[in-house]
Amino acid sequence: MRIILFGSPGVGKGTQAKILSSKFNIAHISTGDILRKAVKDQTPMGIKAQSVLNRGELVSDDIMIGLIKDTLQQPECKNGFILDGFPRSTAQAIALDALLMELNIKDIHLLAITADEEELVQRLTQRRVCKQCGSLFNYFDIKDKTNCPVCDAGNSFYQRDDDSEKVIRYRIEIYKNTTKPVLDYYEGRKKVIYINGAGEVDNITNDILSKLEPDK
Repeated sequence: MRIILFGSPGVGKGTQAKILSSKFNIAHISTGDILRKAVKDQTPMGIKAQSVLNRGELVSDDIMIGLIKDTLQQPECKNGFILDGFPRSTAQAIALDALLMELNIKDIHLLAITADEEELVQRLTQRRVCKQCGSLFNYFDIKDKTNCPVCDAGNSFYQRDDDSEKVIRYRIEIYKNTTKPVLDYYEGRKKVIYINGAGEVDNITNDILSKLEPDK
């Protein structure tokens, strides 16, 4: 199973990626993770990326494609993969198509998880973090709002700066502006499977599995 996964901030993309990765025994490829790992391991592409980052610049599409190419050829991707966080532009989508053709990787499933924007804003602005243990919670789900249910620290909940409404709306707007053209690009070439990200996690997973099943 090979999946390219799209989803707005707060839509539950990361949660579903972990579930699908375990379900199908496939690698979850987060572009942020592989970039950090390549830099840490000082691979040839990681060294290139580090020099760019040290200059305070954005890593180029060529470097990201190189990192993804290295990753897709690793043993952990033999059974398949979930590519999460790439492509984010039409140019990246075109480059990724060329890479997949070069590696003779076919039968890609395009999965886009969607949700109402106001629901996403509400969901993300209710996130709280325990400053003691780092656990993440939804404020409405915390029964005892004084003590952390994980480490029992008192009065330790706080809202991260990037979970403020202003930042969240900005992140969602960026996602819409950059990802819609990518989905439009794929619509003309491949089937995009759209999943409603509202509701219980298990129900969303079952919806995904039922729509992937006929394509196996």
